[in-house]
Amino acid sequence: MQLAIVGLGFMGATHVKSALSIPGIQLAVVSRDPDKLKGDLSKVSGNLATTEAALDFSSLRTFSTFDDVLADPTIDAVDLCLPTALHEPFTTRALAAGKHVLVEKPMGLDRAACDRMLAAAQSANRILMAAQVLRFFPSYDALKSHTATHSTLAATFRRRCAAPGWGPWLKDKSQSGGGVFDLLIHDIDMALYLYGTPLHVRATGYENLSQQIDLLNAELTYPNFTLTSDGGWHPGAYPFSMEFTAVTTGGTIEYHSSQPNPFLYVPGAEPVELAPPSPIDAYREEIAYFLDCAKDNREPSRCTPLDSARAVSLAHLLLESRSLQGKQLSCQL
Repeated sequence: MQLAIVGLGFMGATHVKSALSIPGIQLAVVSRDPDKLKGDLSKVSGNLATTEAALDFSSLRTFSTFDDVLADPTIDAVDLCLPTALHEPFTTRALAAGKHVLVEKPMGLDRAACDRMLAAAQSANRILMAAQVLRFFPSYDALKSHTATHSTLAATFRRRCAAPGWGPWLKDKSQSGGGVFDLLIHDIDMALYLYGTPLHVRATGYENLSQQIDLLNAELTYPNFTLTSDGGWHPGAYPFSMEFTAVTTGGTIEYHSSQPNPFLYVPGAEPVELAPPSPIDAYREEIAYFLDCAKDNREPSRCTPLDSARAVSLAHLLLESRSLQGKQLSCQL
């Protein structure tokens, strides 16, 4: 299959680096920046050390416009790493042109945009998947496996970083949705993936994008436990971190991004490190999974576009509760 990665900012560069190691695909890159098309990524930065100053693009096809990609019948799929406000128009155009689409998270700025994307995929009979990469992280896979066989009694997710300085569009809420959509959409999606739709939610926090602050403290109430999630953008050179703690009938499983793997704690035993059999690049796994689905025109059950649309709905519901100073809201997605 031929895949074109559209946009070579922080996330696009991350996707390219991971996709280069996937066998059996022909890769193309799309950017308006001629230096980036030569593999010069020295101006690219982000909150994860996953990119490099330069990559070897000598074997890749390069495009300077999206229109050229859409007009090329040999391109089977596109990977859209663009500002969130562009997700819907670029996705619907690509689907109408017969391309399968992997689109970066969040799927769209609101549920209406997501629903139009879903309808476009159905109409074109092409695969659409949002890149909710946390579903492919081995540490969160371990949590998924554990909670499948043990009831959860309480859970906490945290995700924090400095306000992004690598893309001015991110600080424009009309283009990005702000820190909740940039950052906490991961944990919102993970809550839905692990536990389904909560009964009701409430949230507090603080937003002042001119001061580079967008914080959310959320409570998601399920029939037998409450999940808390907090984090967002902080001012200054605040370090990135992500973590979870889940207390279950089979012990407590805990992870922090400062360590490679989660640990399981049970009474009367030494902590057990839940390590994968071999190192896993979650971005590579995500892209390879999408391409495998696209090759067979098979709905991506591990990361369905409807789930990603529901995560956008839940994010908006939490923001509504925050605007109402923590009012409890019924959750219908």
